[in-house]
Amino acid sequence: MRRAALLAALLGALLGSAAGATTALDGRTLRHEGAGGAWQRTLPDALGPLSGPLELGSTVLVGAGPVVYALGPGGVTTGRADLPGVVNSLDASGDVVTASTLLGGVTERFTLNVQGGALRVQERVVFPPDPVVTGWLASVADQVPAAQLRAAAQQDPLNPFLTLRLAQTEGEPAGALSRVRQALSGPLPFPAWVQLAERLDGAGFPAAADLALAQAQEDAAARGVDPALPVSRAALGAYGNPSGYVGTLLAQGRVDRAGAWMTYLRDLHPRFEGGGALYERYARTLDAQGREGEADEWRQFARTLRTGTLYNLGLEGLGAVRDAARLASLALGLSLLAALLTLAVRAFAAQGEDTRALGGRYRSWLRRPLARARRVFIAYASLSERLTVTLLAAALLGTLGGVQWANLTGAALRSPALSSGTFGGGWWNAQLERLTLRPGADAALLTALGAQLDGDDTRARTLYTAALPDACARNNLGVIAQLRGDLPQARDLFRSALATQPDLLAPAFNLGLQPAAPEAAFQRTLRPEQPRLCYPDQRRLTRAATGDLSVTLRGALSDPLALLDPSAGGSARLGLALLGVTGLGALLLLSLLLPRTPLPPERSRPAGFRLLGLLLPGAALLDSPWGGVLLVAWGVTLAALAPLSGLVAFAGLPLAAGQAALGGIYGVNTLAFVLAELRHARRAGRGRLDDPLA
Repeated sequence: MRRAALLAALLGALLGSAAGATTALDGRTLRHEGAGGAWQRTLPDALGPLSGPLELGSTVLVGAGPVVYALGPGGVTTGRADLPGVVNSLDASGDVVTASTLLGGVTERFTLNVQGGALRVQERVVFPPDPVVTGWLASVADQVPAAQLRAAAQQDPLNPFLTLRLAQTEGEPAGALSRVRQALSGPLPFPAWVQLAERLDGAGFPAAADLALAQAQEDAAARGVDPALPVSRAALGAYGNPSGYVGTLLAQGRVDRAGAWMTYLRDLHPRFEGGGALYERYARTLDAQGREGEADEWRQFARTLRTGTLYNLGLEGLGAVRDAARLASLALGLSLLAALLTLAVRAFAAQGEDTRALGGRYRSWLRRPLARARRVFIAYASLSERLTVTLLAAALLGTLGGVQWANLTGAALRSPALSSGTFGGGWWNAQLERLTLRPGADAALLTALGAQLDGDDTRARTLYTAALPDACARNNLGVIAQLRGDLPQARDLFRSALATQPDLLAPAFNLGLQPAAPEAAFQRTLRPEQPRLCYPDQRRLTRAATGDLSVTLRGALSDPLALLDPSAGGSARLGLALLGVTGLGALLLLSLLLPRTPLPPERSRPAGFRLLGLLLPGAALLDSPWGGVLLVAWGVTLAALAPLSGLVAFAGLPLAAGQAALGGIYGVNTLAFVLAELRHARRAGRGRLDDPLA
């Protein structure tokens, strides 16, 4: 009897618990009973993994992919919170709802406010350049079958991609326009606005597309996206790929619509990867239509973007630096090989005779290594010849280091932490930690900006203070002071920043000097009444991420094995080349200390040496400064012609110009070679006359 009573009590407790649970998720079917009535809704697989549900009065919260939905009576969506990762948990403590997200191993937590069925995120949301997150709403809408489209749009009226698909099925223009207005009425993150604008454009609603682009700019500005910061091709693709759509419009001949999208790029993402080529393509299209004035304006705008880039070469200037370093490396490598080959051929016969007594050309390294070392082929060269090849090796090491530096710098500048158009956010902080920033004002500025944009002014102030007397840090300290109401201190800091760096835009803007730049126009239009932050330009980003060439070379010498690791943007083959040239350069430097091994006059210009002297300009004339000049000129010309072979990809000389240059070099070399032969013959003749036994 006692056991039966216990079982009855336990069953009653379970039934009571079940009766109190008004919302439950059974597989992908969400059932609700209680406040707001009874309803159920099946959530499609396209929504991704689900979290929750969480009941707050008549509103039910459920996480689906990177979104938290608020569902009201009938299971209709009444609110949506777009988050930067897949929602993996929902928790409630009183009136506070916390959503946890996960993306790429990075966990972030956000506080949600639920008001009248609507959702608002308290913290700043920074979207990572991940198409799965930024294109999620469009992807969900695209997977709805046409037969279920109307029902899906009724259940989720806040998904504008569903509404637009429904508008395209309307038979009457008035009905379609009503659907388009509905699609434009709800809140969206800026990547979704850009994707919606492209679809509106393609569906024949250009005015609506322009409105969507304007909404995208406003949302991006509110989230801290700034035109001063670069955007990689991958990030721009995740943010709606407006540059790719411009290319499509130009290919279709829709130049006016391309102009609207180019204006969007100019205002929000002017420093996007590949921008130089697209600006020029658009300008050429305008030229073809007789709109030369507009074309010149776009070209002038593209030129203004060169300020602050590497050597003022422009947005893609690093590629030009890398190509120049590759060209110089190939030229110096050819010159060094030609010089060493010619010197080795000249010393070959004499070296064979001199090492015969030591055990032979190769076995002598084991029997008499010290004596053999004095008979290496470079020991038969004069001091000036050794000095020339040593300088060639040192120069080659520098140019190979330049290629390595350009590769590392390019990889760092393309990293998501430095090329997403904004700073801050949990995902951004995790990406920044993967970069090995060099300590200094530039690195402090990066981390401080992230903290300031996230609202952590205390940490930002500490980092800015550590970066003083940097002008950018002074300006941003002034921004903190102004936002907390201390206008006199803010103006003092702005004046100090401008006095330290007179060409800095941010303090000039904050002092009301009206500088002309895309960033200033953006600030006046989309962030009115807000002081302007100072962001790092490409030079500062480079210094923070990799430093200059000397830093790269010092790092290579201190950790040679790191050169073989391609994970940081380097190349294992380039690393091997750097190690090899470093070793060769060290040996050539030591060879300067070796006394010259005598070379009999009759063996100083053998037939092989003379043949190479004619085939390799300057290689047989290294005793003279003109020999080195001819050799390097020959190497540069051959390297500049190398792209014609298809083996290398940098820009080179046209074939006719290269042939003319080679003809001139070989002509001068032949003349110098003949003169050298005549001098050698005169010296040999005087030697025979002076020798009584001759």
